Amino acid sequence: MSRIIAFCYDSFMRGPEQACLIDWRRILLSQVGGRVLEIGAGTGASLPLYPNVPGLELVLTEPDVDMRRRLERSVAELPDSNITVLDCPAEALACEDESIDWVFVSLVCCTVVDLPATLAEIWRVLKPGGHLLFLEHVAAEKGTRRRRWQDRVNFIWRRIAGNCHLNRETEAQIRRAGFQIESITRESMRKAMPLARPTIRGVALKPRQAGSKPEETQASSR
Repeated sequence: MSRIIAFCYDSFMRGPEQACLIDWRRILLSQVGGRVLEIGAGTGASLPLYPNVPGLELVLTEPDVDMRRRLERSVAELPDSNITVLDCPAEALACEDESIDWVFVSLVCCTVVDLPATLAEIWRVLKPGGHLLFLEHVAAEKGTRRRRWQDRVNFIWRRIAGNCHLNRETEAQIRRAGFQIESITRESMRKAMPLARPTIRGVALKPRQAGSKPEETQASSR
């Protein structure tokens, strides 16, 4: 199944990528600099979207062997790049404590085995004052028809889509992990399967002082 997903993934996602995801990623990534960790880099769809800034160092993780082969080929085609590819899972990142300036996750939090453990690892590797950039499809609002269908078919969907969950409440989990959400946009992922269209994207801060409480965020919506 892993090999089939890796082979079909780019074709399956071409519609949403061209309709909105490429632009959303490019805007998010325009902020980064220093040492950047992208978790679950897949086949490397985000590689062309990183800004060309001096001193940028990319650390890309991809535990799936078939996805990683494609990712490594994409990295090899980039001249003069400072990129490291790791095979570690999101729940056990092979990075030192407080060694990363920015972490980027894109359509990853829906598939990880343990989301709280993943967020705890992100917290561990981020420097105080570092940022988490996120772009994720998420659960629809409770009580809506879409959410009811997400809950009904999630059990089957997970098994045919590489552990992808349709109904994860990722924003609440990010807040619960201690991050302060600085900006968030909720929008429908165009040309995606209807049950996977609700998305969030934005920026979350790891406060510089331990024990800082996340502030309430004024969320934007479209």
